[in-house]
Amino acid sequence: MTDTAPELSVPEYDRDRLLSWMAENGIKQTTHDHPAVFRVEEGLDLKADLPGLHTKNLFLKDKKGRLWLISAAQDTVIDLKRAHRTLGSDRLSFGNETLMWETLGVRPGSVTALGLINDADRRVTFVLDRRLWEADIVNFHPLTNTATTAMEQADFRRVLTLLEREPQVVDFSRLD
Repeated sequence: MTDTAPELSVPEYDRDRLLSWMAENGIKQTTHDHPAVFRVEEGLDLKADLPGLHTKNLFLKDKKGRLWLISAAQDTVIDLKRAHRTLGSDRLSFGNETLMWETLGVRPGSVTALGLINDADRRVTFVLDRRLWEADIVNFHPLTNTATTAMEQADFRRVLTLLEREPQVVDFSRLD
């Protein structure tokens, strides 16, 4: 009997390769290991001791099939029923695990802006909360939810520049 389930390719970058790439490109970061965190609420105690703004990340798909990654401050309210108009997309819903793995190389609970390193085909439109764009230090999972990587804003922007990604910066507190 043959297994007909499609094999998912292995992403080019995992945590170790990502952190090596950052070091090779002079991106200063500090990575803290911790127990797996699947939701923002689960990691509040862990994050309390780490400086900077912490994130929540939403992997979304619109009705036309476009993929979106929203990275926002962990306490930002994102109204998906209204956000699509501001983003210029069709109605948004959560993207499935297969698409997440194919494009960002992460599993649910590990979604991160750093996953854009695996999106070589630029299938995902990156949206960044204005608060993160203006924060001195930002924290993201390094492709796994068992660690948090902190970077100063200049280093985060260097990551985006190296990946040739220009985020759509949105003030979610002022959605139409």
